[in-house]
Amino acid sequence: MLVLTRKANQSIMIGDDIEVSVLAIMGEKVRIGIEAPRSVPVFRKEVYLEIQQEKAAGAEHADRAEVNEALERLKSSQSGK
Repeated sequence: MLVLTRKANQSIMIGDDIEVSVLAIMGEKVRIGIEAPRSVPVFRKEVYLEIQQEKAAGAEHADRAEVNEALERLKSSQSGK
């Protein structure tokens, strides 16, 4: 992990297109501004983790649905014999 020290109104660059600025420091809170292309998703970590969990649950549900459909096709083909 790269650790940088910045003061209010200072920035860091990530690549050529992403700028992270320290807008204000208020006690234990730091207000940060992020400029990035629209094609780059930017989330708070807790929101990102929630999205990943939802994607995993959706994929698991889709996998289960595929298995159920395959079982139904197998049952149908065997009952037709």
